[in-house]
Amino acid sequence: MRKTALFIGSVFPEPESSAAGIRMMQLLELFSEAGYKLVFGSHAARGDFSADLSRMDITEISFCLNDSRFDDQIREINPDIVIFDRFMTEEQYGWRVSEAVPEAFRILNTEDLHSLREVRQHCVKNEIPFSNQLFVQHEKTLRELASIYRCDLTIMISEAENRILTEVLNVPEELLLWLPIMTDESRISSGPDFSEREGFVMIGNFRHPPNRDSVQYLKKKIWPEIRKRLPNATVHIYGSYPAPADLQLNKPEDGFYVHGRADSVKEVIEKARVLLAPLRFGAGLKGKLLSAMQFGTPSATTETGAEGIAPPESWPGILEDDPETFAKNAVELYQDELLWRTSQKGGFDVMRRRFLKKDHRPRFLNSLNDVLSDKLNRRLRNVTGAMLRYETMQATKFMSRWIEEKNKPRNS
Repeated sequence: MRKTALFIGSVFPEPESSAAGIRMMQLLELFSEAGYKLVFGSHAARGDFSADLSRMDITEISFCLNDSRFDDQIREINPDIVIFDRFMTEEQYGWRVSEAVPEAFRILNTEDLHSLREVRQHCVKNEIPFSNQLFVQHEKTLRELASIYRCDLTIMISEAENRILTEVLNVPEELLLWLPIMTDESRISSGPDFSEREGFVMIGNFRHPPNRDSVQYLKKKIWPEIRKRLPNATVHIYGSYPAPADLQLNKPEDGFYVHGRADSVKEVIEKARVLLAPLRFGAGLKGKLLSAMQFGTPSATTETGAEGIAPPESWPGILEDDPETFAKNAVELYQDELLWRTSQKGGFDVMRRRFLKKDHRPRFLNSLNDVLSDKLNRRLRNVTGAMLRYETMQATKFMSRWIEEKNKPRNS
């Protein structure tokens, strides 16, 4: 009998708007290729750019948050596997899944370590150095860690974050499975040649705080330095969901263009000569940098931007945290054709060595089959997870029931 995988999303996936959307679509494709019947549900409304999952023969369903009707819905679906998109979704629905379908295998898809991103953001905002002590003691780190233990398996998008969990937070390796954003060999292309490209480009969803900060940081600290060296330089910035304050940064007289959402990420990246990604904080894998490598556009970024993609010492492009040096080196990459071509080739090498679907798909599916066949023993070994499920279920269940009761209409 065909098995069922239920995805509980924080939002309906938008693959043309964010790396998270691309990631979710790739997970759906993997489980579909493995023969699972797929159901995708969320309490969020569909957006204008949400993917049409019905074209992939995926059943879409709307869930109500803090509502016992969810229990009936999931019992009817009776999934063999439940995949929670981000730990907040597991917090909201995990206890209900454990009660309604206790045999279902529970998987957490992190996208990135939200706690790591928030601690880094806090450090940048307050101009203090990052430390493991701050990270370990942060409230969101503890919540995210608890969610990882409550699940049977957590899919990590970044090898770097996989190491942080095992080496800093002492999470057992058997609870984690690395699966990066992937591409096909056929999608790697050099695009227009060096002489046919012009200008710099930035891209990223404006709702994502690291992206918004990087645009502001570029405008204030880096772009003036680039314009000193290249007076006629232009940068074109694309991103879904810009706020009015983001659009106000548009200054054509300074060569600084803010466009909003790009109709084609490939088109806007491959016509530029250099992609800029001066990220001061963040986590996970930066889809914009993977796309730049895939489409043959060398990049200038920071250590945070490069994390999980390639080692700093072998980054195929510019890697620099100091804003003035960042600008100087980005201009050199823009002007030096030999350096540009070497960086382009290095990007192709990284994509082929680390991010091809043909390499990760069989490894992931084989590992998934192994852990599914050992579900009972894994749960017996994960005593911490059992304890957290029990304690969290009591607290979360009480709060959810209270909210549900509070929201019920009253007779006047």
